Amino acid sequence: MRRHQRGIALISVLLVMSLALLIASGLLRSHRLSLHSSGQALQHIQMRQLAVAGESWALLRLRDAAQGSQKTVDLTQDWARMTPDFDVEDAQIRVDIEDLAGRFNLNALLTQGQIDQVTLNRWARLLEVLDLPPLQLAQVGAFRELSQLRLLPGVDAHVLRQLEPWVAMLPGHATLNVNTAPTLVLRTLDDVDATTAAALVRQASTTGWASVQAFTQDPRLSGAGLSSHGLGTGSRWFRITVQVTQGQRQLRLATEVERDADTHQFNVLQRRLLPLTAHEMPR
Repeated sequence: MRRHQRGIALISVLLVMSLALLIASGLLRSHRLSLHSSGQALQHIQMRQLAVAGESWALLRLRDAAQGSQKTVDLTQDWARMTPDFDVEDAQIRVDIEDLAGRFNLNALLTQGQIDQVTLNRWARLLEVLDLPPLQLAQVGAFRELSQLRLLPGVDAHVLRQLEPWVAMLPGHATLNVNTAPTLVLRTLDDVDATTAAALVRQASTTGWASVQAFTQDPRLSGAGLSSHGLGTGSRWFRITVQVTQGQRQLRLATEVERDADTHQFNVLQRRLLPLTAHEMPR
C-alpha cells in the first residue's frame, strides 16, 4: 500500500515539474518574442529618424536653390544632380528629389468648373501612351488623392500603379514644367513623338529653357505648332523620397513640399511611408 502511495506521489511530482517546465518555457518564449518585437520597434523608430534626417538634408538643398538668382527650375540645378547615398553606422540612406510640376497635373483639367480642352487632349494622349482606357475625370472633381479615381468604373489597383509615376495633384493653376518633364509626359504635348521627346529630355539635362517661348521655338519642335497653354519653366512643388536600408530591413519615406510664393519657405504638405516593391521585399 505504501509503495503504491509513493508511486502516486512520484507521478504527481513529475506532473507538477512537467507543468512548471511548460509554463517556464512558455514564459521564456513570450519574453523572447517581446524582446524581438521591442527590437524591431526600436529599429523602425531609428530608421524613421534617419529618413527624417535625409528629408531635412533635401530641404536644405531646395532652400539653397530657391535663394539663387535663377527664375527657372531645371535639371541642371544642384537639387536635381545630387542623389547621394549616405552611410550612417550600419544603415544606408538614399535621397531623391523630384519636381512634381514635371508630372501631368490632374487638377489642371478643370478651370473654374469648366473642362480645359487643351489639357483634356493631353490627358487622352497620356492614357493612350500608357495603353489605358479613356477616363472621364470631370466625374471626380478636384483631386487630393489618386485613389479618388476608384470612383470611376474599371479603375483598379493596376490602373493606379500605371498612372502614379506620371501624375500629380497640384493646384489647378500649376503649369507643366517643360524643364523637368520626362519623355512620356512630353509625348502628351500635341504631336510630339517619342524620338523628339527623348531628344528634348536630353537637352533639358544639360541646358534648361529660360522661357516657354524658347521651348516652343526649339528647333526640335519646328513646325509642330505646339501650344504654350498650361506650360511653364518653374515650380514650387517637390517630392523628397528617402530610402533607408538597415540589414535586411528597408523603409521609404515620401514627403511632398511646397515653396511659399511670398516667403520662399518650404512647407510640408504630407508625409507618408511608401510600400516596398516586390523586388525590395526582405527575403
